[in-house]
Amino acid sequence: MRSIVNITKALADENRVRALGALQHQPLCVCQIIELLGLAPSTVSKHLAILRQAGLVTSKKEGRWIYFQRADAPTEVVETLEWLYGQLARSTAHRDDQKKLRLILKQDPAILCQMQHKG
Repeated sequence: MRSIVNITKALADENRVRALGALQHQPLCVCQIIELLGLAPSTVSKHLAILRQAGLVTSKKEGRWIYFQRADAPTEVVETLEWLYGQLARSTAHRDDQKKLRLILKQDPAILCQMQHKG
């Protein structure tokens, strides 16, 4: 039961759904997710922690960077995530995020991170 509650909680927030959609096809550095969502680093970290607790994303540290990626979906949520990704594909907001993400991916993550810490 705890797993179902954690997954439901994770999917109940627009910013977490946006982050999950961004991670659908590639891993992203935390600074890239921060840039995409336009939120404070601490807020993004909290959202990512909730997604990780639900088993929807994993993280790995590479040097000083932490990368998040979509996890293999827990069996109890595979159909839900398939539905979610289908809905995202039809969403104007998701398409806008994908355009923004393409621009973000062209930037050096080190420079992006430095800019965020100066702000």
